[in-house]
Amino acid sequence: MTGDGTDIHQPVRAGIAAFVGTMIEWYDFFIYGTAAALVFGRLFFPQVDSFYGTLAAFGTFAVGFLARPLGGAIFGHLGDRVGRKKSLIITLVMMGVSTVLIGLLPTHAMVGIWAPILLVTLRFVQGIAVGGEWGGAVLLASEHARTEDRRTFMASFAQLGSPAGLILSMVMFKFVTLLPEADLLSWGWRVPFLFSAVMLVVGFAIRMGVKESPDFIAAQRRRLASLKQDQAPLREIFANSKGLLIAAICSNVLGIAGFYFTNTFMISYTTSYLGLARGTIIDCLLIVSIMQFVITPLSAYIAERTSVIRFLVCTAAYSIVAPYAMFTLVEQRDLVSVTLGIGIAVAGLGAYYAVIAGYVSASFPTRYRYTGISMAYQLSGAIFGGLTPLLGTMLAQKADGNWMPLAILFSVIATISLVSVLALHALRGRTDARLEPA
Repeated sequence: MTGDGTDIHQPVRAGIAAFVGTMIEWYDFFIYGTAAALVFGRLFFPQVDSFYGTLAAFGTFAVGFLARPLGGAIFGHLGDRVGRKKSLIITLVMMGVSTVLIGLLPTHAMVGIWAPILLVTLRFVQGIAVGGEWGGAVLLASEHARTEDRRTFMASFAQLGSPAGLILSMVMFKFVTLLPEADLLSWGWRVPFLFSAVMLVVGFAIRMGVKESPDFIAAQRRRLASLKQDQAPLREIFANSKGLLIAAICSNVLGIAGFYFTNTFMISYTTSYLGLARGTIIDCLLIVSIMQFVITPLSAYIAERTSVIRFLVCTAAYSIVAPYAMFTLVEQRDLVSVTLGIGIAVAGLGAYYAVIAGYVSASFPTRYRYTGISMAYQLSGAIFGGLTPLLGTMLAQKADGNWMPLAILFSVIATISLVSVLALHALRGRTDARLEPA
């Protein structure tokens, strides 16, 4: 403790809590995407052929994204009015419980049509929980930064949870895919979901040890001291910051849609169209996820020491051309080439993803910052993220072995973010939105 009562360890604790919490939340979210690509089509939609079964499974995957803006609105409001910490505790419990329940679900062979109905319902709950999680985790870390110029780096701890969650999910599925086919389909796929119960207890204990965000406490004091009645956060965003919100939504596209392109759609593409074994592509994505884990804090550090906006523009521009090298290598169909190809794409989008959170969060005033960044991220996920595996699957089926339409899709994703982050930068400079209004 310092002389003024400030706990000097709180920034470290907040960073760890943001990392561990988002790791758990994204682990829960990623194991669903992996299971959707590998087994859910056969378990929950066996009445259709493999292509439409995979499409239906990715449809339930997309449901989680469609629910995320609702979660962002609900928990953004709670986070801006009641507190970041309380909101994050609720989202963690919701996510963990719904994930465990998915692991206990009966399949279509057991209960018929009720199986996909229950699956979609729990996926919707997962989406609401993740919708409220990301924005709060970014703020929990960044708003505990000791100085303003360290917020990009601190925000990257929340971003670090994404590759960590993916690594853990890949490890879990690596083990269960070693099982015989019959065991995988009968009980093996359930193990990664049930393991979430253990992680929930750990994450809950860590988050309970973090104090509320200093920025939120200061904003609460200003609100209490003011005679003016604030509007609801979501209403105020649409009244005062619509341009910022739209630019922030589209700025997040590369980090979200690009990620689900390489880490969810590519599982289905390489196994269904290139004939790769499930274990090979999981090994590949595990290696790439470790690479992204290292890239995340390094990217945030470099961006802080140089120029955040220049870093974002350069990584988005790199990502426009990266998919052509990716698919050229992936077509070689061996572990080294596939890993190198996907790694080339993830290097750009991973670096961009590491930095964009802190940049977007600084665009909104504290009093509705949780709502602002949550709605930006989750609307981007709903519009672009959840639909990317679906669109990729349809393009792959129609292209009949030609990967060029898929590479163009990835380039479009990167171009949207490049143009939008420049627009966001212009809006921030014109409105000076980083300054908290009196």
